[in-house]
Amino acid sequence: MSEASAAREVSPWTAGFTGRCPCCGRGKLFSGFLSVVPHCDVCGLDLRAQDSGDGPVAFIILIVGFVVVGAALVVEVRYEWPIWAHLVVWLPLAIALCLALMRPLKATLIALQYRHWRDTLGGEG
Repeated sequence: MSEASAAREVSPWTAGFTGRCPCCGRGKLFSGFLSVVPHCDVCGLDLRAQDSGDGPVAFIILIVGFVVVGAALVVEVRYEWPIWAHLVVWLPLAIALCLALMRPLKATLIALQYRHWRDTLGGEG
């Protein structure tokens, strides 16, 4: 099996949610919380040009907003919490969910961009 066909077997979803290189699926994608490494230590893929922009944030706003606002509405209708209780519960939950989703969604978007670039333009890692 050639290296190019082995790279095609790396799922962008698996590579994204594990924070691994979109080409080989083994090297680390991040050097910090959200800092993308300049190149993969395993396959040498140049990752300096990889930029997910605001894409992950848009998905996170929709996901977290749906979960938190939906839950807050249900709690308000059923239990009629005071406003301070909503702030104490839902604000930290929203922040925690946003931080928890940021890294996997950024990595997944980078992996999907790499897959699209490779398949459409015939790029070679």
